[in-house]
Amino acid sequence: MAFLYEDAGASLPPLSKSLVDENELLLSPMVMLELQYLFEIRRLTVPPGTILDTIRQAARLRICDLPFADVARAALQETWTRDPFDRIIVAQARLREMALITKDRVIREQYERAIWARPRSR
Repeated sequence: MAFLYEDAGASLPPLSKSLVDENELLLSPMVMLELQYLFEIRRLTVPPGTILDTIRQAARLRICDLPFADVARAALQETWTRDPFDRIIVAQARLREMALITKDRVIREQYERAIWARPRSR
């Protein structure tokens, strides 16, 4: 998410940029919590509210409203990581059967609809 804030998505690979430009973005509530956590441990210098407000001005963005109990149950199946943020974010995308734009190589290896530079070859 920070990559959309830092340069308004200008550094996004073409496929990711076109997805952002042409679609409404769904934000997992877990991303908001992760941004706050990163701010608190000083890995981000900008408060999460500022980041999200900036992104809302550049893209259509709304918070995903799947019931948390459903997402948590789905996250139990994401045993490839111990990171609770990644488990919830991927589970939410998987439940929605949606693409997930991420720079995270491990997520891209584990979630077939995760995208950064180009779709995975099959």
